[in-house]
Amino acid sequence: MCDLPLATSNQLMPKRSHKIRALEVLTRLKRLYPDATCSLTYDTPVQLLVATILSAQCTDDRVNKVTPALFQRFPDAAAFAGADLAELEDLIRSTGFYRNKAKNIQGACRMITEKYGGEVPKRMEQLLELPGVARKTANVVLAHAYGINAGVTVDTHVKRLSRRLGLTEHTDPVKVERDLMPLLPVEDWENWSIRLIYHGRAVCDARKPACDRCQLADLCPSAMLPSN
Repeated sequence: MCDLPLATSNQLMPKRSHKIRALEVLTRLKRLYPDATCSLTYDTPVQLLVATILSAQCTDDRVNKVTPALFQRFPDAAAFAGADLAELEDLIRSTGFYRNKAKNIQGACRMITEKYGGEVPKRMEQLLELPGVARKTANVVLAHAYGINAGVTVDTHVKRLSRRLGLTEHTDPVKVERDLMPLLPVEDWENWSIRLIYHGRAVCDARKPACDRCQLADLCPSAMLPSN
């Protein structure tokens, strides 16, 4: 798949609606990645929240190397709320942007402790009040900690592949999510994101997508355009 003008690429598929194409992509992704699941390691909603905050601009593999010691030292929201900030920063340093992440983790956990009795809230609007939590993080927590599909998680892979597939023309994650939600069954909102992330890592690379071995190529307007 190639990063070419979406308005031009979409002209190659005038008869195939966005929804029909999205559902076929979903069917194939399920076949390609049947066991795809959240790759962050956690035991509790608080731990998932913290791990997801850490995953910003960082690989899940790196986060999973950091969190065992982190969660042993700070096992719950109250522990994070009362943590020495310098110690917290040191434990998460290798995930990047560690000062801002530590500040957000502590701020979120203080609010969870003081306002929600130490339990991560189950409503989108409440999660969005927490420091460091935008819709991406909130969607991950709701889906994987509570089984609530409140929206479509949009990370860099999901944004890039959704644009290449001609399912959105936006770059803003909230607008991309708004475009995707009506195209997919509610129960598939989160597994769409996970499987698209897997496909982005395995095939649809940001700089050099492997269109020649992509099993979505015939559904992808970008793959049908000639290379420059």
